[in-house]
Amino acid sequence: MFSLYKKELQSYFYSPFAYIISALFLLVFSMSFIQGISNMDSSIFKFSFSNIFYNNFFYFIFMIPLLTMRTFAEERKSHTETLWLSAPITIPQVVFAKFLAVATVFLLMMVLSLFFPLIAAVKGHVIVSSMICGYLGFFLWGLVCIAVGMMMSALTDNPIIAAVFGETAMIFLIFLDNFASTDLVASLPFLQKLLNWFSTEVHFSAFSQGLFSLSDLVFFISITLVVLVWTIIIIEKRRWSRG
Repeated sequence: MFSLYKKELQSYFYSPFAYIISALFLLVFSMSFIQGISNMDSSIFKFSFSNIFYNNFFYFIFMIPLLTMRTFAEERKSHTETLWLSAPITIPQVVFAKFLAVATVFLLMMVLSLFFPLIAAVKGHVIVSSMICGYLGFFLWGLVCIAVGMMMSALTDNPIIAAVFGETAMIFLIFLDNFASTDLVASLPFLQKLLNWFSTEVHFSAFSQGLFSLSDLVFFISITLVVLVWTIIIIEKRRWSRG
């Protein structure tokens, strides 16, 4: 599994792909950082890095499917999928190796953004606990999106279609709480409660306020694992259909 993880990780950095996505990520982050500073009435850096993630996650999610769209679709399109489908390695090992590789790239992107809190710390005061919660919550949210993007990639042999499906699914997750707050759903308390429970934005809100919530942590990990299991089932089904 480690050799496959290493191979997948190298595939991102042996091409300009990961560098372009990282640059876009830092561009959005830097623009939000600059805008946050320019809108302050005081010369003191007093704003939340968690809010940068919360307010701009809609833009960040457009980058994640670009990382995941090739995980399975590209190999299926080029017929190299049969190499590991017929190999002694198990499907769960393949899925988790690919997932960890994308998650590592995503984590490195976040590490690069730590440059901005360092700048803020030089000229002002950074609430470290709030920043850590914000980064943790955003990373967990990103893991859910990575898992969803990989599942979409497993459903098709076209990376572009996988990216479109991934974007659609992630937008649905983001606006799930908005749909739950409509008058129609509000008239059905059980349905509203159910939709709010599945809303990733609702579960991220505590982290965005600098609060660590064990229940929200369990939610993100659980949803990520469930989606990865679905991906394993999809690939296993295709493997058995091949005989």
